[in-house]
Amino acid sequence: MDTGGDGSEPSTQPRKQRADARRNEQTLLSAAAAAFVASGVDVPVRDIATRAGVGVGTIYRHFPTRADLIVAVFRHQVEACAEAAPALLADSDSPHAALARWIELFVDFLVTKHGLAGALQSDATAYQTLHDAFTGRLVPACAQLLDAALAAGEIRPGIDAYQLLRGVGNLCIGDDTDPHYDARRLVGLLIAGLHVS
Repeated sequence: MDTGGDGSEPSTQPRKQRADARRNEQTLLSAAAAAFVASGVDVPVRDIATRAGVGVGTIYRHFPTRADLIVAVFRHQVEACAEAAPALLADSDSPHAALARWIELFVDFLVTKHGLAGALQSDATAYQTLHDAFTGRLVPACAQLLDAALAAGEIRPGIDAYQLLRGVGNLCIGDDTDPHYDARRLVGLLIAGLHVS
């Protein structure tokens, strides 16, 4: 073990730098996510930099292309949504209530993706990466909630997590383009309909 040659403890400087770098990246991702919600994924990079309190060059050092930034934001939000499932199970009155709250998070996640598909159209690999992150993290999170609700006798058997998420996703199409369409209300009715009285 390298102790710096004087018998002292190893330096914690590299660990601190790694933690700082992670924090900085999280700040950039949060700023980009907020900018995407406000203005869509084509928002100017300088607007994201302003939100994050950094220079444009800092963003490009972390994310050389817009597709890199979009993928990173998407993956960051997927992780947050997936990690919310066990926390909601622990904090909710019932597994069905946890499922309903988690689906609300999922809907919020979906309806804020203005222009995502178009922005990644030229990068099929990036788009596939997003799909894999989506199915690899969110389907198991949803399945965990469904399994808990089923074990509690709150929902009927045979509800597939992937099909449920696809159905919710389909209900969200058009929410951002039609002021008379309320995806959240329809999704709420769908989830209420899963409950066994």
